[in-house]
Amino acid sequence: MQAQLKLQEIFPGIYSYGNRLLTRNLAPGKKVYGEGLFSISGTEYRNWDPFRSKLCGAMKKGLKKIPIKSGANILYLGSAEGTTISHISDIIGEEGIAFGVDVSARVMKKFLYLCETRKNLVPILADANSPEGYAEYLEGTKIDLLYQDISQKNQTEIFIKNAQAYLPRNNYALIAIKARSISSEGSTKMIFENAKRELEKEFEIEQSLNLAPFDKEHEMVLCRRK
Repeated sequence: MQAQLKLQEIFPGIYSYGNRLLTRNLAPGKKVYGEGLFSISGTEYRNWDPFRSKLCGAMKKGLKKIPIKSGANILYLGSAEGTTISHISDIIGEEGIAFGVDVSARVMKKFLYLCETRKNLVPILADANSPEGYAEYLEGTKIDLLYQDISQKNQTEIFIKNAQAYLPRNNYALIAIKARSISSEGSTKMIFENAKRELEKEFEIEQSLNLAPFDKEHEMVLCRRK
């Protein structure tokens, strides 16, 4: 006889279900990236794929804290087509807001469709290198978490600039460091260490996780602004 799976909340708004991670679907009946939908006790949940989302991969690798909860305000740099930020949308609910910044007009066009069904998402077509370029969107909003997943060579510099512009001191941030976007030479270990040394000028690092096998040559860093 197959054991009945139990739904268990492991972080606010994030559930384990067997070996899967799920979020409660803010837009019932709608998928974002072809993920599975599960109806459990009359509520619809979305499967969170660690091979499609670095944040989910980090949880699978043992991320000890997810500083996201219902009603939170998130600044997300590198929102792309919306895979990860859609799950953040589920978690923060209708009382929260997530600003999705991306420089690509192509992916922003797809992200806009997602924002039509998820009113807690704000699309911002802008270059994260210039945080002042979207100040008007964030005016009057206290950012609870800064999240970054971009491929620029100066990704740590961009992260620090945005933290200085929008993230209050002592608030949390998450950055997915992409080693080969920083340098195509040298060991990934050295690239990660240099990047974290740079981050420590502005942040206290609480945890760093290599994301293999979900993403090669990537680390997720959980940190807190000093």
